[in-house]
Amino acid sequence: MSAINPTHYTSGDVECIDAIKSMLSAEEYQGFLRGSAFKYQWRLGLKGDACEDTAKALWYLVRLKAYLGS
Repeated sequence: MSAINPTHYTSGDVECIDAIKSMLSAEEYQGFLRGSAFKYQWRLGLKGDACEDTAKALWYLVRLKAYLGS
């Protein structure tokens, strides 16, 4: 499991991000993805590895792009 999908988010039958998506409206889910990406950009290099923060922000943006394209 990579740092982007750590096991503490993927244990059990349902991945955490999928549970979050199922409980939110489309607008709320988009806001969650945008906010999460922004959070990692905001703290870039201030809390740990800047490269890891960039990868996490990108993960949320790629997921948002895929969601908007579907």
